[in-house]
Amino acid sequence: MTKIYFDNNATTPIDPAVKGAMLPYLSNLFGNPSSGHNFGESAKFALNQSREQIGAFINGSPSRLIFTGGGTEANNTAIWSAISTFPFKKHIISSQVEHDSVLSPLQFLQDRFGYEITLLPVDSNGGLDLSQLEAAIQPDTALVSLMGANNETGVLWPIEKIGDICRSKSVLFHCDAVQMAGKIQIDVKQSPVDYLTMAAHKLHGPKGVGALYAQRSAPIAPLIMGAAQEGGFRAGTENVAGIVGFAKACELCSQSLPEYH
Repeated sequence: MTKIYFDNNATTPIDPAVKGAMLPYLSNLFGNPSSGHNFGESAKFALNQSREQIGAFINGSPSRLIFTGGGTEANNTAIWSAISTFPFKKHIISSQVEHDSVLSPLQFLQDRFGYEITLLPVDSNGGLDLSQLEAAIQPDTALVSLMGANNETGVLWPIEKIGDICRSKSVLFHCDAVQMAGKIQIDVKQSPVDYLTMAAHKLHGPKGVGALYAQRSAPIAPLIMGAAQEGGFRAGTENVAGIVGFAKACELCSQSLPEYH
């Protein structure tokens, strides 16, 4: 019996070229990128090259890209960065249809620390009323966190308009772009987004690796602390093989996006 897979919104199979790019870093190129010898330097070179490739994929500065263990960690880091920077602001806006990696930390902040969480509704087509968003922003709003594409319906939201509203109100905007990356061209230099998150396994890369992109004006507070990996913003030895696979997946998507559209 032939089995056909229809659940690419949940995860995608690894592209053979991605697997091929990863294999050397699962065998002879096994070094720790923080080590100062040849083995470590080879891993560090691959890490830096991957950062450049993924940065180019979203037209962003590689130095503002932080590798994480997946989209969930990246989303949590964006939220943590906003509330850590503005501890006196106790209001966050999101939507009723966000991924649990956004809704769960917001629920935690509400239950444990008394944050006010506004969850915007959607209409029967999954659309968002931007006038409701604008009206919901308060002087003590620390963050607006809204996805770019819904992980269940695929509905797209007007990220540029959302970002413009947030900037007009001087509020940080986090976009969970996990379902957008690889399907729609992303340009963080043109888009008014402060934080943007991605996950490799949604675009034919490996599981267990993601990224948070933060604009130069967006503060970053480490969620995981320890040594100085990722510029001190995410401690822990980097998953070099996974990151190399992530970069290869982005490269392949960049080649196919014009044809896709």
